[in-house]
Amino acid sequence: MEKAEGLEPVRVDAYRQAGVDIDAGARAVELMRGAVRSTFGPQVMADLGYFGGMYAFGDGGQVLVASADGIGTKLKLTSLLGTYRPAGRDIVNHCVNDILTCGARPIFFLDYIAAEKVIPEQVAEVVTGMAEACREAGSALLGGETAEMPGIYRHGEFDVAGFIVGTVQRDRMVLGEGIEPGDTVVALPSSGLHTNGFSLVRKVFGLDDSNPEAARQRLSRHEPTLGRTLGEALIEPHRSYLGEIAPLLDLPERPIKGMAHITGGGLIDNIPRVLPKHLGVGIDLA
Repeated sequence: MEKAEGLEPVRVDAYRQAGVDIDAGARAVELMRGAVRSTFGPQVMADLGYFGGMYAFGDGGQVLVASADGIGTKLKLTSLLGTYRPAGRDIVNHCVNDILTCGARPIFFLDYIAAEKVIPEQVAEVVTGMAEACREAGSALLGGETAEMPGIYRHGEFDVAGFIVGTVQRDRMVLGEGIEPGDTVVALPSSGLHTNGFSLVRKVFGLDDSNPEAARQRLSRHEPTLGRTLGEALIEPHRSYLGEIAPLLDLPERPIKGMAHITGGGLIDNIPRVLPKHLGVGIDLA
């Protein structure tokens, strides 16, 4: 993949200055790789690196595809604005998109909510958002865990994680193996910043934890270029691509050879995850 000159250093430095070390995350994966691989049996169908883990299930050619993720520091904006339902939609749609890249449809979802102090109305709003997104995806919200953890989280803080399982027939999996020179790359528009990069976003817009009232005022300010407030734009839920992609996966001609979910790491880190080692892509940003 070609990179614009200076793009990678700028990206890494910007994230580091916002308190996120992308290189450390990549190093952690390398350090754990051997331990993770040691658990693999013959049913595990792919190494680390795909957007979902794949497990052959039974003798009928069915494959379970699973993924886990979180919302990250976008939750700080959710808390400042007191709007929690979009966070539930965020985590479900993020996980749906992850397993969709392998050709899987979701069958069930589990959640984990941890907080310094459980506020029932807040938790209920988050889970209601999850339920809305699960219904749209045809997935059961099967269960979850809610933990109260004073001393781990600061006052008023909470975290949300999601775990999804989907299915796909082995002969309908989408793993990028058939990608070849001359294939076309098509991008689907996001609904905003989705669920990654919000530590950098907060730094860029001066949304300082030490002055929550000033941050709340900044988020509540109407932005003519956006046609809404900055806060409304930033907490726009992560959209699901299932409705657009699923019909294409059922076509006999199999027009989709590989898919990448552009989340943490952006275009530079995510597209190569689905490309054969000898290929790159050219992207027209116009």
